[in-house]
Amino acid sequence: MKHKRLNRDGWGFQYYPYYQMRIDNEIFHGLACLIRLTDGEENYWATPKAGRIQVTGAGMTWLELIPDHTNRVITVKYFPDGTHDAERKAYPSPVNETYQPSIWYVDITDGIEFDEYGIAVYIDKYLDVIFTPEGDIKTDDRDELEEAYQSGELTAEQYHSALKEAELILRDLCSDIPKTNAWCAQIRQIVEDRIAGGEAVKKCREVLEREDKA
Repeated sequence: MKHKRLNRDGWGFQYYPYYQMRIDNEIFHGLACLIRLTDGEENYWATPKAGRIQVTGAGMTWLELIPDHTNRVITVKYFPDGTHDAERKAYPSPVNETYQPSIWYVDITDGIEFDEYGIAVYIDKYLDVIFTPEGDIKTDDRDELEEAYQSGELTAEQYHSALKEAELILRDLCSDIPKTNAWCAQIRQIVEDRIAGGEAVKKCREVLEREDKA
């Protein structure tokens, strides 16, 4: 299974502002991470209901949540604050005028680790759940999960736990998407308030090496 850092270095985000913090309150218990996309290409996916979905591009913000006692990483890919794509004709009335999501992408995991720089790392168990404000809901990469199980990379327990986690995600997050939207917006506001209050950027290896060369 692949190990993926929450600063999303594989996407080219290693020089982007990345914040990582623990939250414990009545709204959320777990790890929250935030990436601000300061520039870069706009990339899109296609979905049946929402149409063309923006996933990267300058001004977007990614909020990543790892709730305690789950095997998931929830990534909310937000449009630039206060906006959404005008081409999204079926986009619902915003739950929060400032934080308007383009898409949710939920990775199913086999645990969380931390690298030597304190960056959270999740163990990717292939299966994902994707959904949009317009109501697109998709369980993705089932074929990769099946291949990993058939090859012996995953045990029967890991395989069945991934399927169970997907069912829980569909129940917890996709049965009432506006409610999920509002919950994520509340957590993002907590994160933004902490950043405004002085929460420091979490520096990974690439950033520290770049600073050493400067």
